[in-house]
Amino acid sequence: MAMARVALARSRALLPRAAALSSPSFSTAAPFSSSSRAAAVRRVAAAPSSSHAAAAASSAAPGAGGEAAVAPAARKRWGLLKFGTFAALAGTLGGAGYVSYAYTLAEVDQKTTEFRMNMVAPPVVAEGASEFEKFRAMAYSTAKKAIELYLDIRSTIEGHVMGFTEPTSDKLLPDLHPQQQHVFTLVLDLNETLIHSDWQRGRGWRTFKRPGVDAFLEHMANFYEVVVYSDQIPTSLEPIIDRLDTKGCISARLSRPATKYQDGKHYRDLSKLNRNPAQVLYVSAHALESCLQLENCVTIKPWKLENDDTQLLDLIPFLEYLAMASPPDVRAVLASYQGRDVAKEFAKRSKEIERLKQERQQHKSIWRR
Repeated sequence: MAMARVALARSRALLPRAAALSSPSFSTAAPFSSSSRAAAVRRVAAAPSSSHAAAAASSAAPGAGGEAAVAPAARKRWGLLKFGTFAALAGTLGGAGYVSYAYTLAEVDQKTTEFRMNMVAPPVVAEGASEFEKFRAMAYSTAKKAIELYLDIRSTIEGHVMGFTEPTSDKLLPDLHPQQQHVFTLVLDLNETLIHSDWQRGRGWRTFKRPGVDAFLEHMANFYEVVVYSDQIPTSLEPIIDRLDTKGCISARLSRPATKYQDGKHYRDLSKLNRNPAQVLYVSAHALESCLQLENCVTIKPWKLENDDTQLLDLIPFLEYLAMASPPDVRAVLASYQGRDVAKEFAKRSKEIERLKQERQQHKSIWRR
């Protein structure tokens, strides 16, 4: 009996330790109540749902991999579309640039007139037409619109550019009086022809008159309509002419706005003077580089402040003779002096003519005897 009581006491002492080892979630201090039992049931019920979530995640993994596989193909198609668009744009701009360089606006308009006339009405596509025929009709319609847009844009741009490159008027000089229609027009360049502008650090810019310029202008005003045609801006030209022409020998002053800007230079366009080209002479130290009508040019030596210069005075006999002889076309006369110093060649020819006259007079006197 005593041994049975000892064994029962030992079993009661070991019971709490066994409970603690069998369930770590339960506290030995609290009894196993109904609320603890419900929490345990909820945890057991949630276990399958977590397993289902894991299964769903594992089943969704192949789908994500499919989307990742589809993404590179979509990016490739988008890249091809961007490349095609860029290539078409670059080709269009390149073609428009070449056409603008190789052809004038009038030539482009003429060459595309027939195509644009045929495309007045949009092309009709039948119901059963193939995709190629539909694409061709769309391409023709787009090409017509692109050509018309190009012509409009180029016309607008060239209209604005001409305002800066062309002379301000097609008639730079007023009409001559009917009684002065026979008067020739002598056009004179300014820089290194009548004057020379020089700059030094100590005094800045100074303008010097060419030797003989006063006598030259005063004498030529008796025979010609004298015009100064320069590429200087008006604010620079006017003060110079005011000091140069104190006697009012110069009839008109034309500055940079009256020139034609071409290939980076300002050219004198004698066709815009509102004068008969057969009665116009252009005298310049840089005539071949500054005038568009070379057949009307008389070239003289540029003046670089030489004190013994006589170019203007040497030219007076030729210009005076030309005005008095009044040839039908001065360009034919100037062509006979091409490549020569006009003043020296005229003096040489004048001496030859004088010699021939003397010989004829001698022959006549001999025959009279």
